[in-house]
Amino acid sequence: MIDKTSPLPIYYQLVELIKGMIEKGELKPGDSLPSEREYAERFKISRMTVRQAITELVNSGYLFRQKGVGTFVAEKKIEQQLLGLTSFTEDMQSRGMVPSSKLISFEIVSSPAYISEQLNIQEHAPVYEIKRVRLADGIPMALETTFVSANLVKGITEDTVSQSLYDYIEKQLSIKIGEATQVLESSIATQQESQYLKIKKGSPILLIQRNTKLADETPLEVVKSSYRADRYKFMITLKR
Repeated sequence: MIDKTSPLPIYYQLVELIKGMIEKGELKPGDSLPSEREYAERFKISRMTVRQAITELVNSGYLFRQKGVGTFVAEKKIEQQLLGLTSFTEDMQSRGMVPSSKLISFEIVSSPAYISEQLNIQEHAPVYEIKRVRLADGIPMALETTFVSANLVKGITEDTVSQSLYDYIEKQLSIKIGEATQVLESSIATQQESQYLKIKKGSPILLIQRNTKLADETPLEVVKSSYRADRYKFMITLKR
């Protein structure tokens, strides 16, 4: 309930009330929320206060709006902690989700200059170019393009990349993966990204580039990914 005698702002109380209903499962993903007018009448508060609370929940990813339709409960975001180097497959399995990949294309191409520089190989040297949609429990999470030197990692096939590439490299080839640098930035979905990720063109996405090295500092891969911002978030713990 809303306590108007509390020192807590009324909009904040409503935020916590709705958030609690979502976290307890009383409001489920896809459920439609009552209108601003209904909330205002139920709690005897202003519509402006209701709107402030709803907007905060939309901005924090708990709700989403559909213009002309209403406000709905969003799917819970997958949270990835940026503490260790894991593959998408390992990350999803650790959450009890079923990872899978939809292969878009797999070929050996002549390395473009910007990839050659990052992989520390000669320009036009052969590289695997692997384009995949990464899914969790059948839901598209990311559109991913991976470049790996064909002279460094041999024997990659379409069957290999349908599973975890890291597993193949470490377990089948006994090559030790060391560390990675990951850069994140925000963007909006292109037509191709919207098509593969099943989102509207112009929806917010997270662009992520990962440059991975072997234990001996040899560059292993360059991975460019477009993650659905409505389903994925990243968290890092900072210690002073």
